[in-house]
Amino acid sequence: MAVKEEERLELFLKIGLDERTARNTIANNKVTNNLTAVIHEAGVTEGCNRTIGNLLYTVRLDNLKVATKYPANALIHRPALLGYIVTTKIKTPAQLEAAFSFLSSTASESFELKGFEEACGVGVEVSEEDIERTVNELFEQNKGLILELRYRTNVGDLFGHVRKRLPWADPKIVKKLIDAKLYELLGGRTAADNEKPSKQKKERPAKVEDKKVADDNPVQPPEDLNPFLIFPNPEENFKVHTEIFFSDRPVLQCCNTKEVLDKHLKRTSRKVYTRFPPEPNGYLHIGHAKAMFVSFGLAKERGGCCYLRYDDTNPEAEKKEYIDHIEEIVEWMGWKPFKITYTSDYFQELYELAVELIQRGHAYIDHQTPEEIKEYREKKMNSPWRDRPIAESLKLFEEMRQGMIEEGKATLRMKQDMQSDNGNMYDLIAYRIKFTPHPHSGDKWCIYPSYDYAHCIVDSLEDITHSLCTLEFETRRASYYWLLHVLDLYQPYVWEYSRLNVTNNVMSKRKLNFLVTKKLVDGWDDPRLMTLAGLRRRGVTSTAINAFVRGIGITRSDCCTIRLERLEYHIREELNRTEPRTMVVLQPLKVVITNLDSGLVMDLDAKKWPDASTEDSSAFYKVPFSRVVYIEQSDFRMKDSKDYYGLAPGKSVLLRYAFPIKCTEVVLADDNETIVEIWAEYDHSKKTKPKGVIHWVAEPSREVDPLSIEVKLFDKLFNSENPAELEDWLADVNPKSKMVISGAYAVPSLRDAAIGDRFQFERLGYFVVDKDSTSERLVFNRTVTLRDSYGKSGK
Repeated sequence: MAVKEEERLELFLKIGLDERTARNTIANNKVTNNLTAVIHEAGVTEGCNRTIGNLLYTVRLDNLKVATKYPANALIHRPALLGYIVTTKIKTPAQLEAAFSFLSSTASESFELKGFEEACGVGVEVSEEDIERTVNELFEQNKGLILELRYRTNVGDLFGHVRKRLPWADPKIVKKLIDAKLYELLGGRTAADNEKPSKQKKERPAKVEDKKVADDNPVQPPEDLNPFLIFPNPEENFKVHTEIFFSDRPVLQCCNTKEVLDKHLKRTSRKVYTRFPPEPNGYLHIGHAKAMFVSFGLAKERGGCCYLRYDDTNPEAEKKEYIDHIEEIVEWMGWKPFKITYTSDYFQELYELAVELIQRGHAYIDHQTPEEIKEYREKKMNSPWRDRPIAESLKLFEEMRQGMIEEGKATLRMKQDMQSDNGNMYDLIAYRIKFTPHPHSGDKWCIYPSYDYAHCIVDSLEDITHSLCTLEFETRRASYYWLLHVLDLYQPYVWEYSRLNVTNNVMSKRKLNFLVTKKLVDGWDDPRLMTLAGLRRRGVTSTAINAFVRGIGITRSDCCTIRLERLEYHIREELNRTEPRTMVVLQPLKVVITNLDSGLVMDLDAKKWPDASTEDSSAFYKVPFSRVVYIEQSDFRMKDSKDYYGLAPGKSVLLRYAFPIKCTEVVLADDNETIVEIWAEYDHSKKTKPKGVIHWVAEPSREVDPLSIEVKLFDKLFNSENPAELEDWLADVNPKSKMVISGAYAVPSLRDAAIGDRFQFERLGYFVVDKDSTSERLVFNRTVTLRDSYGKSGK
């Protein structure tokens, strides 16, 4: 090692760096020079303690993690910052991060020390008692879930919550107290805590080998832990959003200038602004529920605003039916838009900016056909009209606007980079001609902007702070920022998250539309579909859907399919708490109680809620008990067995809320196999204690049938986990996904049930009154069964 390197190694060791870090630093000349300059500037060439040394190491300008927080134009303030570090006025990474943020926004301008110190928590002392109190409160709020998760609890989330409440707390003390509290609550780790979750082999359909099925653990992450902590504040939107690599130009680092950001923050009063931008060409599905949760949820959590913006750039696809549905379903999901807008509201501004784009030399009129555009893109060839004069493109664009050019004969294309490695920079179309009246703007326009052109501009015009979308749009980020950059417009913060896919379903609007139009399902609100209208008709609540979405989190994990059972888990959790119990027999089998007078009808009390207090009369409903009752056919067998708890010849069962009965005789049909009815005796004294308990429905009066209802039972619409990946996905439709039972019997109290009312049919599942019900006949849809297979079946 050269003498100079030995001297620098000694210098780096003096400030507390470990030897490995010091040697790795010396291996990079740029890092070495920057760190050496910081040490001399701080005046600690004779050494300092490790805490100060680590902070100095972070300050070095070459640190990629910090580069966008500490730009070169703020170097003038670095000596002042180093003085605060050396005098331990800034002593934690959180304070240093706050200092970077402050200095980045200040740049080379002067600032008041008071404001700087307030922003960095200088002089703020957070006692260990304060930290302990905050940790205790956090554990109290999440105690149940921490007990359930045990040492699988995400300590990082807990740490983040403490830091949010006490940003200047010593992280070492925070970690120590969280670990101590976990030990106090849970005790030492057990063997089970140290076991890794078992990976169970999953069945997969043909050609679906590379899809990942999400965690089967039924315990959800603590919902009190904030999933929106990953998003920056609006004030931080001066950082580089993305880098665009060109084939013939330097790399473009897209970010807002201080002037642009300051004007934006003034217009928005520093609030968070998001948008939920559905295209009104179909019904929303559960994937849109996640999009709503992310955009509306972030705005709500930060006290901001969320637009409901209809992306109506294609006049041929939009329908008022879809627009009305979207607005109504957003409200049903529990979200309230700050304002409802349409991309078409901005057609004039978009047109004027397109003219500006041409004038700046960034767009041209093209006459290639769609087939020619596709061929040229594949070959990375420029359009023959790419370099036409600006004045000529302006003239032709005006002729397009006036309807002087035929549809399909011209488009406006953005002049991007046909040699780029990103196909979304291949001169995307900005405007096309369509002689179709628009549902919202009428016949004012015959040229319409494309999604790629309009989306980012309207985001900017509406001062969106966080433009949130799914991962398939990630490659469009370059085009998004390129367009805003060349037009000198404010640039929102873009963040992509994973799509929500659920097993045994399709989410593509095209496939859903095919199922509906070909009448393979009963409309957009068919309860078997994952449309939000279908889920609602099935009896699923919006709160259960939102809990499901929150539970899976906001991640960038692509190709992730969530099990249907995980959604059903949340549905059961919700309905178990909220819906009253009642009794219905789906496949009735007649039982005659031979030792009960034919004219006698007893009114018995049945519980609406399993833990109902006997003093609360509203928690009970009346059920008639008479000589003729009906039980499920599946609750009777001719041959008994040890593991069977139903009724059999000579055997007793308890009729729920009533009496034990014993089968004394079985009446068979002429074929000597079909059971016509069962004769039984009841034990009025209730001294018999059978193991089996079954539900039942009785005649309300002599020779009067119980209330007859229709019940629809639903199963998975597709047999395979990932039907969309199959070559013949329609062949995978489950022919038994819907069963209609027309002769079910119900207790009399259900007679007054209204459309949308939900119940638990004891031992059968959760059901909702369907919109097909009439005053003469009630129709019920099964929402979900009682059995929870999520995380229990290795399936």
